[in-house]
Amino acid sequence: MWDDAFPSFLIGLREGLEAGLIVSILVATLVRADAKSRLPQVWTGVLAAIALALSFGAVLTFTAANLSATAQEAFGGVLSVIAVAFVTAMVFWMRRSARTFSGEIREKVTGALGMGAGVLMLTSFLAVGREGLETALFLWTTARAAGESSGPLTGAAIGLALAAGLCWGLYRRVLRINLTKFFTATGVVLIVIAAGVLGYGLRDLQEGGVLPGLTTYAFDLSGSVDAGSWYSTLIQGVFNLMPTMTWLQVVAYVGYLAVVLPLFVRGVRAERVKAPESEPMPEPTPTPESERKPEPTPVPEAVSAPRRRPVWVVPVAVVAVPAVVAGLVVALARPKPASSQTVAVSETECGKGFTAPDTGRQTFQMHNTGDKTSEVYLIDPVSGAVYGEVEGLAPGTTRDLVATVAGGSYAWRCVPTGAKAVTSATVHVSGGGTTAKAVVPVSENDLAAPLKAYKVYVDQGLATLETQTRRLSADIAGDHLGTARADWLTAHRTYSSLGAAYGTFEDFDQKINGRADGLAGGVDDKDFAGFHRIEYGLWHGQSASELKVPAQQLATAVVGLRKAFPTQDFDPGDLPLRAHEILENALQFELTGDTDEGSGTNLATVDSNLAGTRELLTVLKPLLTKESSTLLPAVDAAVARLQQLLDSAHHGGSWTPVEQLSQVEKARLDGATGQLLEDLAPVPDLLEIRKSA
Repeated sequence: MWDDAFPSFLIGLREGLEAGLIVSILVATLVRADAKSRLPQVWTGVLAAIALALSFGAVLTFTAANLSATAQEAFGGVLSVIAVAFVTAMVFWMRRSARTFSGEIREKVTGALGMGAGVLMLTSFLAVGREGLETALFLWTTARAAGESSGPLTGAAIGLALAAGLCWGLYRRVLRINLTKFFTATGVVLIVIAAGVLGYGLRDLQEGGVLPGLTTYAFDLSGSVDAGSWYSTLIQGVFNLMPTMTWLQVVAYVGYLAVVLPLFVRGVRAERVKAPESEPMPEPTPTPESERKPEPTPVPEAVSAPRRRPVWVVPVAVVAVPAVVAGLVVALARPKPASSQTVAVSETECGKGFTAPDTGRQTFQMHNTGDKTSEVYLIDPVSGAVYGEVEGLAPGTTRDLVATVAGGSYAWRCVPTGAKAVTSATVHVSGGGTTAKAVVPVSENDLAAPLKAYKVYVDQGLATLETQTRRLSADIAGDHLGTARADWLTAHRTYSSLGAAYGTFEDFDQKINGRADGLAGGVDDKDFAGFHRIEYGLWHGQSASELKVPAQQLATAVVGLRKAFPTQDFDPGDLPLRAHEILENALQFELTGDTDEGSGTNLATVDSNLAGTRELLTVLKPLLTKESSTLLPAVDAAVARLQQLLDSAHHGGSWTPVEQLSQVEKARLDGATGQLLEDLAPVPDLLEIRKSA
């Protein structure tokens, strides 16, 4: 987590110290000027600045959460570039001002004392508010880059806490820090970090479709870099340097450092020549009693004087205003579906209750009035384009379907389980409105070529598997159990790479890769067969004579499958579904260690599952590219990240068992697989075969 926390720790420490020093100088100056009664005005401005920063962070978080995935990438990329600009300006400003800014602040405070209360409040607010906004923006960008990691928030909190402690020590004259050297050193580090943030932001803009070159890589080290090593993790977390980077990222990173770093270093050298030493922190000790000027005796107020407003009104107002404004922004930015209508879903009442809706974003309450679980689709009855869908709607239940409606024709298609699809009457919507987002389902003819290519891949895989299982059987028959363990893994990995065809294997799958779960006798049950039966025996000390029959049965089952496969019914619609389901099963069974019978090779199986997913995406690529220009680049990036993590668990001929992964390693694998599953989730919808009524 420290790799994600360090950049935020540094910005929290630096910005916190900058703001804290300003507040300390304000307070110390007021104390020396015998104006303690004005301190609440300073704290009011500080609290208002903090409220503004927190509100700004809330707006960034919650408005981005309501954007589409592509818009979020573009939004985050723009803010990352803005954050880099702010941080760059900040390090240069502190380079110039570190020696003299305490004197400048004292001058402002002295001038403010002779004016109204609002001026002093505004002075402290502006002094702290800038740092607060910069911190919120930079923290948001680093937190977004870290994903679900709590590192950025933790690092920022530690940095701010340390900054507060240092400022208190300086105020009390307990500590002495050469601020010029401190801000120079941290400035260099922040410039390097900002270069990484710039590269990350530009990648976001590429993924959001704002900038070109998403798939034009300057280098791709995903196959050779150990993503799980401490140095790789540190470099990625702190500097946002990834094993795979586009040319735009590399040029921006190198160009930023080549321009900004020399300018900063040259300016530091120039400041050392011409600038005086920094002024010490003003002594906060109050003026001695003998030197104090007597305070004027307060004049009693006349009886008729107007009532003064409570002292808490202004502080509460200036602190509450940013929060209220932020709440309004978030509320207005959140899309609000229009009033909903209830639509029946069943064989006999499909679409009942559906009337012509208004244009715009609409919510439909889909209520299953039948006795079968159903799927329901809002479609264009002419083209078959799908505007929204609900799957697995159980009898008697209601779920929302949100869709954008524009002028045109609409109907509902209800598909009860085991029954014929039913299409409702067509409803015509007049007017224009926001363009409705639709997915045009593909036909079986569209999937014919990918299916043929994938069948060739499976045929070749089964031929290889037949050879490998025969070799495994021979190893065991010859009592070469050490060799058998290596050949077992090779054969099991081949079978694990054929995941998109499992639905056509029928009973052969249970014979080849069955599990002991659910069997009355567990691992000792006579029906426990296939790879996992042999795995259990090889890694639990069973003899060759005990494993000879299971090995022969496995080889025989593979031969039978190879002969039967060309005649099996392979539904073209299975291909898009398996793109998601292969790794879904890997997450459920392999990454939990549930299928481990002693070999500790679950991650090798996941690696083979990933290879099978890649092959499937290869045959589907022409259709996917046609339906969505942004899906495959995002999937490719997620695949590369998961592959890096799997490679880091592969050491020569051995794999790290799932139960031996550290908590961080396990979380990263689960997170990378989950992200890839999320990126693959649209594939079945994009390539859904149109169901006829």
